[in-house]
Amino acid sequence: MSHTSLTAVPNGPSASDAADQSHRNRWWILAVVGIAQLMVVLDATIVNIALPSAQQDLGFSDGDRQWVVTAYALAFGSLLLLGGRIADLFGKKITFMVGLVGFAGASALAGAAGTFELLVAARAGQGLFGALLAPAALSLLTTTFTDAKERATAFSVYGAIAGAGGAIGLLLGGVLTEYLDWRWTLYVNIIFAGVALVGAALFLTRSARNKNVQLDMPGTLLVSTGLFSVVYGFSNAESHGWDSPGTWGLLIAGVVLLAAFTLWQTKAAHPLLPLRVLADRNRAASFLSVLIIGAGMFGIFLFLTYYLQLTLGFTPVKTGLAFLPLVGALMATTALSSNVLVPRIGPKPVVPLGMAVSAIGLVWMTTLDLNSGYASEVLPQLIVFGAGMGLIISPAMSLATQGVAPEDAGVASATVNTMQQVGGSIGTALLTTFASSAATDYLSGKNPADPAVNAQAAMESYTAAFGWSAVFFAVGVVVSFLLYRRGVPEVVENAASVVHM
Repeated sequence: MSHTSLTAVPNGPSASDAADQSHRNRWWILAVVGIAQLMVVLDATIVNIALPSAQQDLGFSDGDRQWVVTAYALAFGSLLLLGGRIADLFGKKITFMVGLVGFAGASALAGAAGTFELLVAARAGQGLFGALLAPAALSLLTTTFTDAKERATAFSVYGAIAGAGGAIGLLLGGVLTEYLDWRWTLYVNIIFAGVALVGAALFLTRSARNKNVQLDMPGTLLVSTGLFSVVYGFSNAESHGWDSPGTWGLLIAGVVLLAAFTLWQTKAAHPLLPLRVLADRNRAASFLSVLIIGAGMFGIFLFLTYYLQLTLGFTPVKTGLAFLPLVGALMATTALSSNVLVPRIGPKPVVPLGMAVSAIGLVWMTTLDLNSGYASEVLPQLIVFGAGMGLIISPAMSLATQGVAPEDAGVASATVNTMQQVGGSIGTALLTTFASSAATDYLSGKNPADPAVNAQAAMESYTAAFGWSAVFFAVGVVVSFLLYRRGVPEVVENAASVVHM
Protein backbone atom coordinates (compact mmCIF):
# COMPACT_ATOMS: atom_id res chain seq x y z
CA MET A 1 0.00 0.00 0.00
CA SER A 2 1.68 3.22 -1.14
CA HIS A 3 1.84 6.37 0.91
CA THR A 4 0.46 8.33 -2.02
CA SER A 5 -2.72 6.29 -2.18
CA LEU A 6 -3.48 7.13 1.46
CA THR A 7 -3.05 10.86 1.10
CA ALA A 8 -6.22 12.71 1.95
CA VAL A 9 -7.73 15.26 -0.34
CA PRO A 10 -7.93 18.59 1.47
CA ASN A 11 -11.45 19.27 2.70
CA GLY A 12 -12.54 15.98 1.16
CA PRO A 13 -12.78 12.31 1.97
CA SER A 14 -9.70 10.22 2.65
CA ALA A 15 -8.30 8.09 -0.17
CA SER A 16 -9.57 4.95 1.55
CA ASP A 17 -13.09 6.42 1.73
CA ALA A 18 -12.84 7.43 -1.92
CA ALA A 19 -11.72 3.92 -2.84
CA ASP A 20 -14.67 2.44 -0.94
CA GLN A 21 -17.04 4.73 -2.81
CA SER A 22 -15.43 3.75 -6.13
CA HIS A 23 -15.87 0.10 -5.26
CA ARG A 24 -19.55 0.61 -4.51
CA ASN A 25 -20.02 2.48 -7.80
CA ARG A 26 -17.79 0.19 -9.86
CA TRP A 27 -20.50 -1.03 -12.27
CA TRP A 28 -21.66 2.53 -12.87
CA ILE A 29 -18.03 3.45 -13.52
CA LEU A 30 -17.88 0.62 -16.09
CA ALA A 31 -20.94 2.10 -17.82
CA VAL A 32 -19.39 5.59 -17.89
CA VAL A 33 -16.06 4.29 -19.20
CA GLY A 34 -17.86 2.14 -21.77
CA ILE A 35 -19.79 5.11 -23.18
CA ALA A 36 -16.61 7.19 -23.46
CA GLN A 37 -14.67 4.35 -25.07
CA LEU A 38 -17.46 3.70 -27.57
CA MET A 39 -17.40 7.36 -28.57
CA VAL A 40 -13.65 7.33 -29.17
CA VAL A 41 -13.58 4.01 -31.04
CA LEU A 42 -16.55 4.59 -33.31
CA ASP A 43 -15.16 8.00 -34.23
CA ALA A 44 -12.44 6.19 -36.18
CA THR A 45 -15.07 4.85 -38.63
CA ILE A 46 -18.30 6.84 -38.21
CA VAL A 47 -17.00 9.66 -40.42
CA ASN A 48 -15.90 7.30 -43.23
CA ILE A 49 -19.41 6.77 -44.60
CA ALA A 50 -20.14 10.50 -44.29
CA LEU A 51 -17.06 11.60 -46.28
CA PRO A 52 -18.71 11.68 -49.75
CA SER A 53 -21.50 13.92 -48.41
CA ALA A 54 -19.05 16.18 -46.58
CA GLN A 55 -16.91 16.41 -49.70
CA GLN A 56 -19.87 17.48 -51.82
CA ASP A 57 -20.98 20.04 -49.21
CA LEU A 58 -17.58 21.63 -48.56
CA GLY A 59 -16.11 21.15 -52.04
CA PHE A 60 -12.76 19.53 -51.24
CA SER A 61 -10.90 17.17 -53.57
CA ASP A 62 -10.46 13.38 -53.47
CA GLY A 63 -6.83 13.94 -52.54
CA ASP A 64 -7.80 16.11 -49.58
CA ARG A 65 -10.45 13.65 -48.36
CA GLN A 66 -7.97 11.46 -46.48
CA TRP A 67 -7.02 14.39 -44.22
CA VAL A 68 -10.40 14.28 -42.50
CA VAL A 69 -9.39 10.83 -41.22
CA THR A 70 -5.63 11.36 -41.00
CA ALA A 71 -5.81 14.55 -38.89
CA TYR A 72 -7.62 12.63 -36.16
CA ALA A 73 -5.21 9.68 -36.35
CA LEU A 74 -2.11 11.90 -36.24
CA ALA A 75 -3.12 13.85 -33.16
CA PHE A 76 -4.55 10.83 -31.37
CA GLY A 77 -1.69 8.43 -32.08
CA SER A 78 1.17 10.83 -31.38
CA LEU A 79 -0.15 12.24 -28.09
CA LEU A 80 -1.50 9.11 -26.38
CA LEU A 81 1.54 8.44 -24.18
CA LEU A 82 1.56 12.06 -23.03
CA GLY A 83 -2.16 11.79 -22.28
CA GLY A 84 -1.58 8.65 -20.25
CA ARG A 85 1.12 10.29 -18.15
CA ILE A 86 -1.06 13.35 -17.59
CA ALA A 87 -3.74 11.01 -16.22
CA ASP A 88 -1.16 9.54 -13.82
CA LEU A 89 0.06 12.98 -12.80
CA PHE A 90 -3.13 15.00 -12.37
CA GLY A 91 -5.59 12.21 -11.63
CA LYS A 92 -7.78 10.06 -13.81
CA LYS A 93 -11.09 11.75 -12.99
CA ILE A 94 -10.03 15.27 -13.92
CA THR A 95 -8.19 14.06 -17.05
CA PHE A 96 -11.20 11.98 -18.09
CA MET A 97 -13.61 14.89 -17.65
CA VAL A 98 -11.36 17.40 -19.46
CA GLY A 99 -11.05 14.89 -22.29
CA LEU A 100 -14.84 14.54 -22.50
CA VAL A 101 -15.48 18.30 -22.56
CA GLY A 102 -12.73 18.92 -25.11
CA PHE A 103 -13.83 16.05 -27.34
CA ALA A 104 -17.43 17.31 -27.31
CA GLY A 105 -16.30 20.86 -28.11
CA ALA A 106 -14.07 19.75 -30.99
CA SER A 107 -16.90 17.56 -32.34
CA ALA A 108 -19.32 20.51 -32.25
CA LEU A 109 -16.77 22.66 -34.10
CA ALA A 110 -16.20 19.93 -36.72
CA GLY A 111 -19.93 19.45 -37.23
CA ALA A 112 -20.47 23.18 -37.75
CA ALA A 113 -17.40 23.59 -40.01
CA GLY A 114 -18.07 25.70 -43.08
CA THR A 115 -14.67 25.06 -44.66
CA PHE A 116 -12.45 22.07 -45.25
CA GLU A 117 -9.61 23.65 -43.24
CA LEU A 118 -11.79 24.14 -40.16
CA LEU A 119 -13.09 20.57 -40.42
CA VAL A 120 -9.55 19.16 -40.48
CA ALA A 121 -8.42 21.39 -37.59
CA ALA A 122 -11.41 20.31 -35.50
CA ARG A 123 -10.73 16.65 -36.27
CA ALA A 124 -7.17 17.15 -35.00
CA GLY A 125 -8.71 18.67 -31.86
CA GLN A 126 -10.83 15.54 -31.43
CA GLY A 127 -7.65 13.48 -31.63
CA LEU A 128 -5.89 15.64 -29.06
CA PHE A 129 -8.66 15.32 -26.47
CA GLY A 130 -9.17 11.66 -27.38
CA ALA A 131 -5.52 11.14 -26.40
CA LEU A 132 -6.43 12.41 -22.92
CA LEU A 133 -9.69 10.50 -22.72
CA ALA A 134 -8.80 7.00 -23.94
CA PRO A 135 -5.93 6.16 -21.53
CA ALA A 136 -7.78 7.74 -18.60
CA ALA A 137 -10.80 5.55 -19.38
CA LEU A 138 -8.83 2.31 -19.53
CA SER A 139 -6.77 3.10 -16.44
CA LEU A 140 -9.98 3.87 -14.50
CA LEU A 141 -11.13 0.37 -15.38
CA THR A 142 -7.75 -1.12 -14.44
CA THR A 143 -7.65 0.45 -10.99
CA THR A 144 -11.37 0.10 -10.20
CA PHE A 145 -11.71 -3.65 -10.86
CA THR A 146 -9.16 -5.56 -8.80
CA ASP A 147 -11.16 -8.72 -8.07
CA ALA A 148 -10.18 -11.32 -10.68
CA LYS A 149 -13.71 -12.44 -11.58
CA GLU A 150 -15.14 -8.92 -11.75
CA ARG A 151 -12.11 -7.72 -13.70
CA ALA A 152 -12.75 -10.43 -16.29
CA THR A 153 -16.35 -9.30 -16.66
CA ALA A 154 -15.39 -5.63 -16.91
CA PHE A 155 -12.75 -6.28 -19.55
CA SER A 156 -15.07 -8.52 -21.55
CA VAL A 157 -17.43 -5.54 -21.82
CA TYR A 158 -14.58 -3.13 -22.59
CA GLY A 159 -13.05 -5.52 -25.12
CA ALA A 160 -16.37 -5.98 -26.89
CA ILE A 161 -16.73 -2.20 -27.18
CA ALA A 162 -13.15 -1.78 -28.42
CA GLY A 163 -13.58 -4.51 -31.02
CA ALA A 164 -17.14 -3.78 -32.12
CA GLY A 165 -16.96 0.02 -31.97
CA GLY A 166 -15.66 0.30 -35.53
CA ALA A 167 -18.55 -1.75 -36.91
CA ILE A 168 -21.06 0.16 -34.78
CA GLY A 169 -19.56 3.38 -36.14
CA LEU A 170 -20.25 2.21 -39.70
CA LEU A 171 -23.89 1.48 -38.84
CA LEU A 172 -24.44 4.70 -36.92
CA GLY A 173 -22.63 6.73 -39.58
CA GLY A 174 -24.84 5.21 -42.27
CA VAL A 175 -28.06 5.91 -40.37
CA LEU A 176 -27.11 9.51 -39.52
CA THR A 177 -25.85 10.30 -43.03
CA GLU A 178 -28.80 8.74 -44.81
CA TYR A 179 -31.60 10.06 -42.60
CA LEU A 180 -30.21 13.28 -41.13
CA ASP A 181 -26.99 14.89 -42.37
CA TRP A 182 -23.25 14.10 -42.44
CA ARG A 183 -22.70 16.72 -39.73
CA TRP A 184 -24.60 14.53 -37.25
CA THR A 185 -21.82 11.94 -37.40
CA LEU A 186 -19.89 14.59 -35.44
CA TYR A 187 -22.69 16.17 -33.42
CA VAL A 188 -23.65 12.77 -31.99
CA ASN A 189 -20.46 12.87 -29.89
CA ILE A 190 -21.93 15.72 -27.86
CA ILE A 191 -24.66 13.35 -26.69
CA PHE A 192 -22.21 10.56 -25.81
CA ALA A 193 -19.88 12.99 -24.02
CA GLY A 194 -22.73 14.66 -22.13
CA VAL A 195 -24.03 11.37 -20.74
CA ALA A 196 -20.51 10.23 -19.78
CA LEU A 197 -19.74 13.60 -18.18
CA VAL A 198 -22.81 13.43 -15.94
CA GLY A 199 -21.86 9.87 -14.95
CA ALA A 200 -18.27 10.89 -14.24
CA ALA A 201 -19.41 13.74 -12.00
CA LEU A 202 -21.71 11.40 -10.08
CA PHE A 203 -19.64 8.24 -9.73
CA LEU A 204 -15.93 9.01 -10.04
CA THR A 205 -13.99 10.16 -6.98
CA ARG A 206 -11.00 12.44 -6.97
CA SER A 207 -7.75 11.80 -5.15
CA ALA A 208 -4.76 14.00 -4.36
CA ARG A 209 -2.26 14.78 -7.08
CA ASN A 210 0.37 12.04 -7.35
CA LYS A 211 3.59 13.94 -6.65
CA ASN A 212 5.70 10.84 -7.43
CA VAL A 213 4.91 11.28 -11.12
CA GLN A 214 6.59 14.02 -13.15
CA LEU A 215 6.40 14.77 -16.85
CA ASP A 216 9.40 13.71 -18.92
CA MET A 217 9.53 16.57 -21.44
CA PRO A 218 12.47 15.29 -23.56
CA GLY A 219 10.83 11.86 -23.70
CA THR A 220 7.48 13.44 -24.55
CA LEU A 221 9.02 15.39 -27.43
CA LEU A 222 10.87 12.34 -28.78
CA VAL A 223 7.96 9.91 -28.65
CA SER A 224 5.34 12.39 -29.88
CA THR A 225 7.39 13.43 -32.90
CA GLY A 226 8.41 9.81 -33.51
CA LEU A 227 4.84 8.51 -33.46
CA PHE A 228 3.69 11.49 -35.55
CA SER A 229 6.34 10.66 -38.16
CA VAL A 230 5.40 6.97 -38.27
CA VAL A 231 1.65 7.59 -38.55
CA TYR A 232 2.12 10.44 -41.05
CA GLY A 233 4.60 8.32 -43.03
CA PHE A 234 2.19 5.44 -43.43
CA SER A 235 -0.65 7.85 -44.25
CA ASN A 236 1.60 9.51 -46.84
CA ALA A 237 2.24 6.09 -48.40
CA GLU A 238 -1.48 5.78 -49.12
CA SER A 239 -1.59 9.02 -51.11
CA HIS A 240 1.94 9.39 -52.53
CA GLY A 241 3.25 5.83 -52.71
CA TRP A 242 6.10 3.98 -51.05
CA ASP A 243 8.72 5.41 -53.40
CA SER A 244 7.99 8.97 -52.30
CA PRO A 245 10.91 10.61 -50.41
CA GLY A 246 8.34 12.00 -47.99
CA THR A 247 7.16 8.52 -47.11
CA TRP A 248 10.59 7.01 -46.55
CA GLY A 249 11.96 10.14 -44.89
CA LEU A 250 9.14 10.25 -42.37
CA LEU A 251 9.32 6.54 -41.59
CA ILE A 252 13.10 6.59 -41.10
CA ALA A 253 12.84 9.71 -38.94
CA GLY A 254 10.10 8.03 -36.89
CA VAL A 255 12.18 4.92 -36.28
CA VAL A 256 15.25 6.99 -35.29
CA LEU A 257 13.21 9.16 -32.92
CA LEU A 258 11.53 6.16 -31.28
CA ALA A 259 14.92 4.46 -30.86
CA ALA A 260 16.25 7.63 -29.23
CA PHE A 261 13.16 7.70 -26.99
CA THR A 262 13.80 4.12 -25.87
CA LEU A 263 17.43 4.94 -25.05
CA TRP A 264 16.38 8.06 -23.15
CA GLN A 265 13.89 6.08 -21.05
CA THR A 266 16.78 4.04 -19.63
CA LYS A 267 18.45 7.25 -18.41
CA ALA A 268 15.59 9.61 -17.51
CA ALA A 269 14.95 10.25 -13.82
CA HIS A 270 11.18 10.27 -14.43
CA PRO A 271 10.63 8.33 -17.67
CA LEU A 272 7.44 8.90 -19.67
CA LEU A 273 7.16 5.16 -20.34
CA PRO A 274 9.07 3.26 -17.62
CA LEU A 275 10.57 0.18 -19.24
CA ARG A 276 9.27 -1.88 -16.30
CA VAL A 277 5.84 -1.51 -17.93
CA LEU A 278 7.14 -3.44 -20.96
CA ALA A 279 9.21 -5.99 -19.04
CA ASP A 280 6.45 -8.53 -18.27
CA ARG A 281 6.13 -11.21 -20.98
CA ASN A 282 2.34 -11.37 -20.92
CA ARG A 283 2.15 -7.60 -21.11
CA ALA A 284 4.59 -7.41 -24.02
CA ALA A 285 2.67 -10.17 -25.83
CA SER A 286 -0.56 -8.26 -25.28
CA PHE A 287 0.85 -5.01 -26.66
CA LEU A 288 2.00 -6.80 -29.82
CA SER A 289 -1.33 -8.62 -30.13
CA VAL A 290 -3.22 -5.32 -29.97
CA LEU A 291 -0.87 -3.89 -32.63
CA ILE A 292 -1.60 -6.84 -34.94
CA ILE A 293 -5.38 -6.82 -34.52
CA GLY A 294 -5.39 -3.05 -35.07
CA ALA A 295 -3.56 -3.60 -38.37
CA GLY A 296 -5.99 -6.27 -39.53
CA MET A 297 -9.27 -5.01 -38.10
CA PHE A 298 -9.44 -1.45 -39.41
CA GLY A 299 -8.31 -2.52 -42.87
CA ILE A 300 -11.03 -5.13 -43.06
CA PHE A 301 -13.72 -2.69 -41.99
CA LEU A 302 -12.54 -0.37 -44.78
CA PHE A 303 -12.29 -2.89 -47.63
CA LEU A 304 -15.35 -4.91 -46.68
CA THR A 305 -17.31 -1.63 -46.62
CA TYR A 306 -16.06 -0.91 -50.15
CA TYR A 307 -17.07 -4.41 -51.27
CA LEU A 308 -20.56 -4.26 -49.78
CA GLN A 309 -21.33 -0.77 -51.09
CA LEU A 310 -19.50 -0.58 -54.42
CA THR A 311 -19.73 -4.20 -55.57
CA LEU A 312 -22.90 -5.55 -53.96
CA GLY A 313 -24.69 -2.18 -54.03
CA PHE A 314 -25.58 -1.94 -50.34
CA THR A 315 -26.79 1.40 -48.95
CA PRO A 316 -24.87 2.95 -46.03
CA VAL A 317 -27.49 1.73 -43.54
CA LYS A 318 -27.60 -1.77 -45.04
CA THR A 319 -23.79 -1.89 -44.91
CA GLY A 320 -23.82 -1.04 -41.23
CA LEU A 321 -26.47 -3.67 -40.53
CA ALA A 322 -24.42 -6.23 -42.43
CA PHE A 323 -21.64 -5.92 -39.82
CA LEU A 324 -23.91 -6.64 -36.85
CA PRO A 325 -23.41 -10.45 -36.93
CA LEU A 326 -19.67 -9.80 -36.60
CA VAL A 327 -20.42 -7.69 -33.52
CA GLY A 328 -22.61 -10.45 -32.05
CA ALA A 329 -19.97 -13.14 -32.58
CA LEU A 330 -17.26 -10.89 -31.14
CA MET A 331 -19.27 -10.13 -28.01
CA ALA A 332 -20.08 -13.81 -27.43
CA THR A 333 -16.47 -15.01 -27.65
CA THR A 334 -15.21 -11.99 -25.71
CA ALA A 335 -17.31 -13.08 -22.73
CA LEU A 336 -16.23 -16.70 -23.24
CA SER A 337 -12.51 -15.88 -23.36
CA SER A 338 -12.51 -13.48 -20.37
CA ASN A 339 -14.85 -15.33 -18.04
CA VAL A 340 -14.21 -18.98 -18.88
CA LEU A 341 -11.17 -19.79 -21.00
CA VAL A 342 -8.37 -17.49 -19.77
CA PRO A 343 -9.21 -17.99 -16.04
CA ARG A 344 -9.00 -21.77 -16.58
CA ILE A 345 -6.26 -22.35 -19.15
CA GLY A 346 -4.48 -19.01 -19.47
CA PRO A 347 -3.88 -16.80 -22.53
CA LYS A 348 -1.30 -18.96 -24.31
CA PRO A 349 -3.83 -21.27 -26.00
CA VAL A 350 -6.65 -18.71 -26.25
CA VAL A 351 -5.06 -15.71 -27.99
CA PRO A 352 -3.20 -17.76 -30.65
CA LEU A 353 -6.45 -19.68 -31.29
CA GLY A 354 -8.26 -16.38 -31.80
CA MET A 355 -5.54 -15.24 -34.23
CA ALA A 356 -5.88 -18.50 -36.16
CA VAL A 357 -9.70 -18.34 -36.30
CA SER A 358 -9.56 -14.72 -37.54
CA ALA A 359 -7.01 -15.71 -40.19
CA ILE A 360 -9.31 -18.54 -41.36
CA GLY A 361 -12.22 -16.11 -41.67
CA LEU A 362 -10.06 -13.76 -43.74
CA VAL A 363 -8.77 -16.51 -46.03
CA TRP A 364 -12.40 -17.55 -46.53
CA MET A 365 -13.21 -13.95 -47.55
CA THR A 366 -10.79 -14.26 -50.47
CA THR A 367 -13.37 -16.57 -52.13
CA LEU A 368 -15.88 -13.72 -52.49
CA ASP A 369 -16.66 -12.62 -56.04
CA LEU A 370 -18.78 -10.08 -57.91
CA ASN A 371 -21.97 -12.11 -57.46
CA SER A 372 -21.60 -13.42 -53.92
CA GLY A 373 -24.75 -13.51 -51.82
CA TYR A 374 -24.62 -11.95 -48.38
CA ALA A 375 -26.39 -14.67 -46.40
CA SER A 376 -24.57 -17.62 -47.97
CA GLU A 377 -21.12 -16.21 -48.74
CA VAL A 378 -20.44 -13.09 -46.65
CA LEU A 379 -22.22 -13.74 -43.37
CA PRO A 380 -20.33 -16.96 -42.44
CA GLN A 381 -16.95 -15.28 -42.91
CA LEU A 382 -18.01 -12.29 -40.84
CA ILE A 383 -19.10 -14.55 -37.97
CA VAL A 384 -15.86 -16.56 -38.05
CA PHE A 385 -13.73 -13.40 -38.14
CA GLY A 386 -15.70 -11.81 -35.30
CA ALA A 387 -15.47 -14.97 -33.19
CA GLY A 388 -11.70 -14.98 -33.57
CA MET A 389 -11.40 -11.30 -32.68
CA GLY A 390 -13.41 -11.85 -29.50
CA LEU A 391 -10.95 -14.49 -28.32
CA ILE A 392 -8.08 -12.01 -28.71
CA ILE A 393 -9.11 -8.52 -27.81
CA SER A 394 -10.40 -8.78 -24.23
CA PRO A 395 -7.57 -10.99 -22.86
CA ALA A 396 -4.98 -8.85 -24.63
CA MET A 397 -6.31 -5.56 -23.25
CA SER A 398 -6.77 -6.97 -19.76
CA LEU A 399 -3.31 -8.52 -19.52
CA ALA A 400 -1.67 -5.43 -21.05
CA THR A 401 -2.62 -3.48 -17.92
CA GLN A 402 -2.71 -6.22 -15.29
CA GLY A 403 -0.19 -5.94 -12.49
CA VAL A 404 1.10 -2.45 -13.30
CA ALA A 405 1.76 -0.10 -10.39
CA PRO A 406 -1.07 2.38 -9.82
CA GLU A 407 1.19 5.28 -10.77
CA ASP A 408 1.86 3.61 -14.14
CA ALA A 409 -1.76 2.67 -14.94
CA GLY A 410 -2.33 5.67 -17.19
CA VAL A 411 0.78 5.23 -19.32
CA ALA A 412 0.22 1.45 -19.61
CA SER A 413 -3.31 2.12 -20.79
CA ALA A 414 -2.00 4.72 -23.23
CA THR A 415 0.46 2.18 -24.63
CA VAL A 416 -2.43 -0.19 -25.40
CA ASN A 417 -4.30 2.54 -27.27
CA THR A 418 -1.11 3.62 -29.05
CA MET A 419 -0.51 0.08 -30.28
CA GLN A 420 -4.07 -0.17 -31.63
CA GLN A 421 -3.88 3.24 -33.31
CA VAL A 422 -0.44 2.76 -34.85
CA GLY A 423 -1.43 -0.77 -35.91
CA GLY A 424 -4.49 0.64 -37.63
CA SER A 425 -2.44 3.26 -39.48
CA ILE A 426 0.19 0.72 -40.55
CA GLY A 427 -2.39 -1.87 -41.56
CA THR A 428 -4.54 0.51 -43.57
CA ALA A 429 -1.52 1.89 -45.45
CA LEU A 430 -0.09 -1.56 -46.22
CA LEU A 431 -3.43 -3.04 -47.24
CA THR A 432 -4.18 -0.03 -49.46
CA THR A 433 -0.83 -0.52 -51.19
CA PHE A 434 -1.34 -4.27 -51.68
CA ALA A 435 -4.89 -3.70 -52.93
CA SER A 436 -3.80 -1.00 -55.38
CA SER A 437 -0.98 -3.20 -56.73
CA ALA A 438 -3.38 -6.12 -57.25
CA ALA A 439 -5.80 -3.91 -59.19
CA THR A 440 -2.97 -2.46 -61.32
CA ASP A 441 -1.61 -5.93 -62.10
CA TYR A 442 -5.07 -7.12 -63.17
CA LEU A 443 -5.63 -4.10 -65.45
CA SER A 444 -2.30 -4.63 -67.22
CA GLY A 445 -3.06 -5.39 -70.87
CA LYS A 446 -6.82 -4.98 -70.44
CA ASN A 447 -9.23 -2.22 -71.43
CA PRO A 448 -9.74 -0.01 -68.33
CA ALA A 449 -12.79 1.63 -69.97
CA ASP A 450 -14.70 -1.64 -69.77
CA PRO A 451 -16.96 -1.53 -66.66
CA ALA A 452 -16.70 -5.30 -66.22
CA VAL A 453 -12.91 -5.11 -66.23
CA ASN A 454 -12.95 -2.29 -63.68
CA ALA A 455 -15.36 -4.20 -61.44
CA GLN A 456 -13.12 -7.26 -61.47
CA ALA A 457 -10.04 -5.11 -60.81
CA ALA A 458 -11.75 -3.76 -57.70
CA MET A 459 -12.58 -7.33 -56.68
CA GLU A 460 -8.92 -8.29 -57.06
CA SER A 461 -7.95 -5.41 -54.79
CA TYR A 462 -10.39 -6.54 -52.07
CA THR A 463 -9.17 -10.12 -52.32
CA ALA A 464 -5.56 -8.96 -51.89
CA ALA A 465 -6.51 -6.93 -48.81
CA PHE A 466 -8.30 -9.90 -47.22
CA GLY A 467 -5.40 -12.24 -48.00
CA TRP A 468 -2.73 -9.94 -46.56
CA SER A 469 -4.85 -9.32 -43.47
CA ALA A 470 -4.85 -13.08 -42.98
CA VAL A 471 -1.04 -12.94 -43.11
CA PHE A 472 -1.04 -10.33 -40.31
CA PHE A 473 -3.08 -12.64 -38.11
CA ALA A 474 -0.92 -15.64 -39.03
CA VAL A 475 2.09 -13.69 -37.74
CA GLY A 476 0.00 -13.01 -34.64
CA VAL A 477 -0.44 -16.74 -34.07
CA VAL A 478 3.33 -17.20 -33.90
CA VAL A 479 4.06 -14.07 -31.84
CA SER A 480 1.35 -14.69 -29.24
CA PHE A 481 2.18 -18.39 -28.93
CA LEU A 482 5.89 -17.69 -28.35
CA LEU A 483 5.50 -14.77 -25.94
CA TYR A 484 2.56 -15.58 -23.68
CA ARG A 485 3.44 -17.58 -20.58
CA ARG A 486 1.91 -20.96 -19.94
CA GLY A 487 -0.75 -21.25 -17.27
CA VAL A 488 -3.28 -18.95 -15.70
CA PRO A 489 -1.91 -15.46 -14.89
CA GLU A 490 -1.57 -14.69 -11.21
CA VAL A 491 -3.78 -11.83 -10.13
CA VAL A 492 -2.77 -9.86 -7.08
CA GLU A 493 -5.91 -8.80 -5.28
CA ASN A 494 -5.03 -5.16 -4.70
CA ALA A 495 -6.39 -3.21 -1.79
CA ALA A 496 -9.02 -0.67 -2.71
CA SER A 497 -6.61 2.07 -1.71
CA VAL A 498 -4.69 1.66 -4.98
CA VAL A 499 -7.51 3.33 -6.86
CA HIS A 500 -6.31 6.77 -8.03
CA MET A 501 -8.88 9.01 -9.61
